[in-house]
Amino acid sequence: MSSLPRRAKIQAQNVESKDEFSFFSELSSGSEEDDKEDSIWEPQKKVPRNRKQPVTKEPNRKPGRRAKKNTVQVDDMSKDMAVKEELNSPVAIGNANLEEKNHKLHTTKALKIAARKQKNPSQRGRKKLKVDEETSQASPLESGNSSMETPSTSTTWEDVCKKEESEDDFTFDQSPLKRVKTEACPQGKPVKFPEGANSIKEEVEMNWDIVQVLSERTNIELWVCANIIRLFNDDNTIPFIIRYRKELINNLDADSLREVRQTLDELRAVAKKVHSTIQKIKKEGKMSECLLKALLNCKTFEELEHVSAPYKTGSKGTKAQRAKQLGLEGAAWTLLENPGQLNLLSYIRPNVKGLSELKDIETGVQHILADMIAKDKDTLDFIRDLCQHRYICIQSSLAKVSSKKVNEKDVGKFQLYQNFSCNIRNIHHHQILAINRGENLKILTVKVNISDGVKNEFCRWCIQNRWRPRGFARPEIMQILRNSLDDSFKRLIVPLLCREFRAKLTSDAEKQSVMMFGQNLRQLLLTSPVPGRTLMGVDPGYKHGCKLAIISPTSQILHTDVVYLHCGQGFREAEKIKRLLLDFNCSTVVIGNGTACRETEAYFADLIMRNYFAPLDVVYCIVSEAGASIYSVSPEANKEMPGLDPNLRSAVSIARRVQDPLAELVKIEPKHIGVGMYQSLSFQHDVSQTLLKATLDSVVEECVSFVGVDINICSEVLLRHIAGLNANRAKNIIEWREKNGPFVNREQLKKVKGLGPKSFQQCAGFIRINQDYVRTFCSSQPVDSSGQSQGAALLTSEKLGKKKSKADVALTPNPLDQTCIHPESYDIAVRFLSFIGGTLHEIGKPEMQQKINSSLGKESIEKTAERLKTTAHTLQVIIDGLSQPESFDFRTDFDKPDFKRSIVCLEDLQVGTVLTGKVENATMFGVFVDIGVGKSGLIPIRNITEAKLSKTKKRRSLGLGPGERVEVKVLNIDIPRSRISLDLLRVL
Repeated sequence: MSSLPRRAKIQAQNVESKDEFSFFSELSSGSEEDDKEDSIWEPQKKVPRNRKQPVTKEPNRKPGRRAKKNTVQVDDMSKDMAVKEELNSPVAIGNANLEEKNHKLHTTKALKIAARKQKNPSQRGRKKLKVDEETSQASPLESGNSSMETPSTSTTWEDVCKKEESEDDFTFDQSPLKRVKTEACPQGKPVKFPEGANSIKEEVEMNWDIVQVLSERTNIELWVCANIIRLFNDDNTIPFIIRYRKELINNLDADSLREVRQTLDELRAVAKKVHSTIQKIKKEGKMSECLLKALLNCKTFEELEHVSAPYKTGSKGTKAQRAKQLGLEGAAWTLLENPGQLNLLSYIRPNVKGLSELKDIETGVQHILADMIAKDKDTLDFIRDLCQHRYICIQSSLAKVSSKKVNEKDVGKFQLYQNFSCNIRNIHHHQILAINRGENLKILTVKVNISDGVKNEFCRWCIQNRWRPRGFARPEIMQILRNSLDDSFKRLIVPLLCREFRAKLTSDAEKQSVMMFGQNLRQLLLTSPVPGRTLMGVDPGYKHGCKLAIISPTSQILHTDVVYLHCGQGFREAEKIKRLLLDFNCSTVVIGNGTACRETEAYFADLIMRNYFAPLDVVYCIVSEAGASIYSVSPEANKEMPGLDPNLRSAVSIARRVQDPLAELVKIEPKHIGVGMYQSLSFQHDVSQTLLKATLDSVVEECVSFVGVDINICSEVLLRHIAGLNANRAKNIIEWREKNGPFVNREQLKKVKGLGPKSFQQCAGFIRINQDYVRTFCSSQPVDSSGQSQGAALLTSEKLGKKKSKADVALTPNPLDQTCIHPESYDIAVRFLSFIGGTLHEIGKPEMQQKINSSLGKESIEKTAERLKTTAHTLQVIIDGLSQPESFDFRTDFDKPDFKRSIVCLEDLQVGTVLTGKVENATMFGVFVDIGVGKSGLIPIRNITEAKLSKTKKRRSLGLGPGERVEVKVLNIDIPRSRISLDLLRVL
């Protein structure tokens, strides 16, 4: 590969930086003078000094600037190629032939030059210099990573990039899908890099690589992080990525993907704040090269605050700044550069405050040196690394506050933390949240303790290595340096480290707690439905009675009523309940776990034990009614059940939570479902509300998408949670369905207003079209004289405009639309069917499964995927879609509600008793289990070992989650405090 001399590269970069970022122009133009000045003195390091030059940083930032400029001036092809170049710069993920990639790069560069020659012929020489420079910069990256182990689908990404030239012409026609279904792009991915990739460019302008930092913080491979950034920049949703782009993320699960996205958003927020801070400081005229470099090195908000605090509006300035204003900065540099020539007596000015005495001058020099030490990147990296290997503890104690300001009950809650100390590497997440809450309530005082051994080793390293003066220094000069190190460590570095430790502990605790909340919510949403039953929902109550609602197997409201079971009228109301159960042939009662639940459960259990409801074999179950009262007064409930009393709506919601938990719980805001840390309420105030809402909404979207919806019968509320859809798009789909009849195939979704190519790509794989329903609808319509049913005529009589002929072809039902196979892979699915000798009419039947097993027995799935020119993950999705029955619901693998006929009291329990129960909630310190005695027992986290967890059962998260049935043994019973300690025996 050709490359330019280093001087030519620097000149090209300087010219370009002037054109792009004016606030960097002064630094860029004066880089040579700065280099000369810096060469006078640099603090000693263990590494050679030439590594301090920003040679490796500049090429990473310059391509980002070029990409931004090119996207404004050139056509779409050049723009997409520029974005591709910028995104590929951090890490190479392609495993294609290096020479072929270089040939593509040169070809595209030549096209870019040709497109710009006519516009700017006078700058032809400069453009050529830029192209050669870009090529020389791309070469080391590609050649250096060509031997890396890369994913099998990286060639797909290269081929996708080739097709970006005309992607803006993507319409609702069939041709784009046919165009992407090629051998070079086997998955048919209509992916294009986003035009708004400015956030990536902003982060590339930092002195750190976002892909590298993201990989370090999440412990995920570099190439996976690079792919994830591309996918999120292209507005792909997590469900779509998990199911249809699995090979690009190395089989990560949804929780890991959410963690990466959260970390990515944090890094981008830091970069954005850094650049806004740079502009403010630049506007005030306080910017210097050292300050700019320190700002661009910041990776967290704490580091940014540490560097930028003295330059905030209204700040009095630091001690170092006041010393610099007195002219003592030169003395500080002389102390390090040439201590033998330093004469502090020459700086004495008797009439100037701060310079009148030698002691004042020494203090001023000390403050300047302390500030230099505290803001030096290598020094901070050393102390952070040192703290990672030393004992650092966090301590909490009872605060000295007035008893009038603090509630005594609140003080008692924090008894465990009134004299608490723990290593920051061993402290639990729930302990951090509890300590933070106590500190916010001004009950606890918290501090981070860094031992003196850390300080001594830090000062020794600085004097011997990083901040060792060049030349002989007198004892009084060395004493100033030692005082500077001591002052810098105590006054500047330790507070910074404490803020960083506290912020890191709090952030990790919040993320872990929110992730636990999300896992519990997922487990609850994916509870196995109980279809085909007529259910009676009971919302218990005392004075206002128990509200009843009987719903049909299709969730239609059959009857509502109110009975007073706990006001001395229980026997009379039993006749009414019996008559309702017999009239509607209902044998299942669902009781909410709210007020009067225990008494209502005992009432029904007594009637069942006396066989009062004969000939019906009645059973009952207890479900959580969290959020039911909130939903009953919501606009959604008023629209769904107009004219019905809100109290009766709660009973309807309780019954539907057993019949189809997912469809009912999505109507409630996730944080009100009550499966989080500390039973959701107090926990929600301990964590970031933005993070909590984003995570829970993402979990709901994941669950609804993976279960899938039947587009012709699903509700608008359920539809809006499908990946790629929102409230407006779901509303438009329902309106289209009501106006034009049921959807015949997925292609008709493109006719819905507001549903563009990207939305269709994200949602199409999660939307099902029941073929029996479509055939029934078409056959039920009368046939006209032309032999066409009126249902089909209705579907073809829309205003199609110029696309009418193409749309007519798309009205044919496609059996693949009832599967999880994405439309972009239909071509591969058809070729696979031809390969195994199957037909579309055999989808979901035993014959199809036999043919698939026979084919895979002869040839592995990897070989078959290679034969079909696709990936093994895509072929696996196709196989699953072809072999699963039409009404397949993977929620059947999860636990169903626990139906009971009798009840056990807390007083009946004995230590050592073995019981079965259902997990109600999971926290970071244990799992709460409902064992049917009216009070949940706790399995401490230490009693939940990997050997006791089921390995054969399918589970979507590690550990135990709500809804799972377990076998436990009673360890301890505390009746006065109503506490039960359990030991986990096994998962049923």
